[in-house]
Amino acid sequence: MGRVNVWLKRSYVITSSLIAIISTLLLGLAVFSHGALHKDEELEKLLAGLHGMYAVSLIPLLLSIIGLYGVCKQKKWALIVFAVGFIVGILFLIFCGIVALVELPEMAEDVTTQLQSYVPLSDANDRISDHINALQTQYQCCGLGQGYLDWGKHIPNSCLCTEESTSPCSCLPHLIAQHAVAMNYTLGVMLGLTLLLLLSVVLCILILCRLNQKEKTPTVVYSPEAKSGNYIVLSDAADTT
Repeated sequence: MGRVNVWLKRSYVITSSLIAIISTLLLGLAVFSHGALHKDEELEKLLAGLHGMYAVSLIPLLLSIIGLYGVCKQKKWALIVFAVGFIVGILFLIFCGIVALVELPEMAEDVTTQLQSYVPLSDANDRISDHINALQTQYQCCGLGQGYLDWGKHIPNSCLCTEESTSPCSCLPHLIAQHAVAMNYTLGVMLGLTLLLLLSVVLCILILCRLNQKEKTPTVVYSPEAKSGNYIVLSDAADTT
């Protein structure tokens, strides 16, 4: 078993530790979101996303721990599990990114359909109504597509249009723009995570290659000067002392 370069080992430890920290933060965010939404009426619709957050945070965290154990104890099986697991993760992130890019042009239509399902807004849950209320105050707009009519019987005070309001005083373009920005940030984060995972896999493979190399042992060369008489002389000298 060969020796691993100390800088290679440190680079791998730093990268894996960074992945573990990010995974821990994502796990905390998932737990916090689950707790904040446990009373939401649409919790069942959000469970799939929450379960995805748990998986995305727990699996890299466990693989990072296994990888750190493997590099510290020089266990090849642990490093192989780390590399294979993260290669699968990289392929999954690439697939999700491609799907998101393909569906990006249809996002506006999907967001519009989803938001229209909340009309009348006065009957929507508090999370939706509060968000649209805050959006109306910020952008001086009202409703989704039909202005104050989208609120039904109870029209909030924030549903006021000024001369500077965008025609036809609809909040729908601002909501679509927010979703587009959130999607772009999400794709950027996915790209960063993919590159970080790729770096960790490359370092892991390099460490495995070093471990698979056989360490060269020095060749024993017989010297004719090493005569048995010399050892006899040394033993005689030891007896005289």
